[in-house]
Amino acid sequence: MTSADPGAPPPPSPSPSRPAPASGPPAGGDRRGATANAPRAGARPQRGDELELTIDGLAYGGEGVARLGEEGYVVFVTGAVPGDRVRAVVHKRKRTYAHARAVEVLQPSPERVPPRAQHPGVPWQVLPYERQLEIKRAQVHEALTRLGGLDGFELEAIVPATEQWRYRNKVEYSFGTGEGGELVCGFHAPAGWNRVVAIDDCLLVSERANRAREAALRWCRAQGLRPWERSVAERGVGRRSAAGRSAAGGSAAGRSAAGGSVAERGVAGRGVAGRSVAGRGVAERGVAERGAGGAGGARGGVRDVAARTGPAPDGRARVRNLVVREGRHTGKLQVRLVSTPGELDAGALAQALKDALGERTLSGVLWTRSERLAETTGGGDTELVWGEERLPERLGELDLEISPEAFFQTNTEMAGLLYGVAREYAALQGWERVFDLYCGIGTIALTLAPHAGELWGIDLVPEAIADAIASARRNGVAAHFFAGDVRLALPELVARSGRPDVIVVDPPRAGLSGKVVRGIARARPRRVVYISCNPTTLAPNAAQLAEEGWRLTRVRPVDMFPHTHHIECVALFERAGVGPL
Repeated sequence: MTSADPGAPPPPSPSPSRPAPASGPPAGGDRRGATANAPRAGARPQRGDELELTIDGLAYGGEGVARLGEEGYVVFVTGAVPGDRVRAVVHKRKRTYAHARAVEVLQPSPERVPPRAQHPGVPWQVLPYERQLEIKRAQVHEALTRLGGLDGFELEAIVPATEQWRYRNKVEYSFGTGEGGELVCGFHAPAGWNRVVAIDDCLLVSERANRAREAALRWCRAQGLRPWERSVAERGVGRRSAAGRSAAGGSAAGRSAAGGSVAERGVAGRGVAGRSVAGRGVAERGVAERGAGGAGGARGGVRDVAARTGPAPDGRARVRNLVVREGRHTGKLQVRLVSTPGELDAGALAQALKDALGERTLSGVLWTRSERLAETTGGGDTELVWGEERLPERLGELDLEISPEAFFQTNTEMAGLLYGVAREYAALQGWERVFDLYCGIGTIALTLAPHAGELWGIDLVPEAIADAIASARRNGVAAHFFAGDVRLALPELVARSGRPDVIVVDPPRAGLSGKVVRGIARARPRRVVYISCNPTTLAPNAAQLAEEGWRLTRVRPVDMFPHTHHIECVALFERAGVGPL
């Protein structure tokens, strides 16, 4: 499962203790990086060191890979692609590897192409699309063979995207302060998580979705609204804008290649929206506790948190995020403003959006008030300001209605192809009992149900299950859905309905827990169809299933997110010693 929203930090790179990047060095490329402000020979770089590096590969997560000195000390570099020679500044150092940001491309890779988008969120746009596909397929193979220790499976050709630009049906924008102190709405800068880059034209979404963002921003500016403070240090951010710009990169090529934007965080963001409530709470407690200590005690920390996440001094709400969602096959738009608590004329916002977009295009306007410290659009109190709460959409033969926070594949056109691969791998003949784990709003289940004898779907989010049940009734599909934690609900479902013939899983980015893998093993389906948005978590899950008696036979990558490192793939596991269904 993935939602890959652009403007958030990229997911962690694979462990550098086993580097082996999936994309090899270009012809004639030097494998060692020379250093400009270098540590002495044999010494590891320190935080703040400036290095000259030659990039010889890409790690999963999108960072370039360089090797320093004779020992080949690994440096992961944001904003660089294979073949680049860059000047980079180290911002994190470990015993066996370091992370750095490219601030200047000294010699561009011969593979580089001119960037088209002038905003974050598409770090691989400087590589030819065919090369992106090669790298993604190679990274799936590397993860399964190196991390999973698997062999004997067929890695099929990657399915390319039908559209390379304007393919997203949902984007989460962030509000921030511009260089002149003005309110901006865009993506987080790859080199500074607290800095928001303004956008003129977002090439990830359609023109009408861009108009929605522009209209909302105009209204917020006219109202004199201000953004919330993501950190204590952000107070006075306008005075430091020049320093922030220099940290982001010294050349257009270096900046455009940098990764991490709202589109990329989406893949990690799916779990945030509803599947990782407990984890999110822990993260927020940690932030609050650190804030308390830094503010000189618990009372100071509480006051600081309240000042950042509460209303502005004049009692008005401060804006955090803007979520624009589009029904690609219905032409409808849903706009949700996320703010701190406080006064806000939401009715006037809805009117401004209706005037700009027209009531035939605008499906609904919602307002979410959140006091969370975490950078997330999930949770909080959401009210419907105007229109319909659910966004109408069509996927294949299915008529869907999507709740504001429900997960739905972010590339509608490619979702149909992805589910087609899942249906092919399931190879249903009409009599099988199928379980769909982490079913979300039921799109996979509703696609498979007409070809199965019996279908059950489980998801943790009650709102998603309500959408699935409503969609099943609307489309006349016989399927059963219920809300529950898969770890606990799977044994109960087996006891209630009987053992499944096929299990389909589409888990969050973190993959399946060991308990879920063991639950699948005890259920003993003949086939497991695994839809993954992260090959580095698919690999250990695949190894665990192999230990339990299932054999990985086929894997097909699907490119849902061109110009990013994100990879979706479908894997088929068949129980050893069992004939075909």
